[in-house]
Amino acid sequence: MSETIVPKGTYLVVWLALLTLLALTVALSYIHLGWFNVVATVAIAAAKAVIIIMYFMHVRYSPRLVWVFVGAGFFWLAILFAFAFGDYYTRIYMPLPTDGKP
Repeated sequence: MSETIVPKGTYLVVWLALLTLLALTVALSYIHLGWFNVVATVAIAAAKAVIIIMYFMHVRYSPRLVWVFVGAGFFWLAILFAFAFGDYYTRIYMPLPTDGKP
């Protein structure tokens, strides 16, 4: 089985991209954007995950069948997140008792 040899320059560019996204995440944590903070940080985390999967797990150089299974994994993760968020938003939280009386 032949393996793709990835040049060191590619790993350097990927490393710099991950460091840049890390700096962007840290900088974003100091800026108050309201509800958009969560959206932005999750988008940055997703971008970092895609970079790691593509280059460090060598999916970019894999056959298309591997791409199908990676996509199926992300689809399943989206389903799990949807169920978890649906459960979270439909729960009714009771306030804590203040002095032990009901």
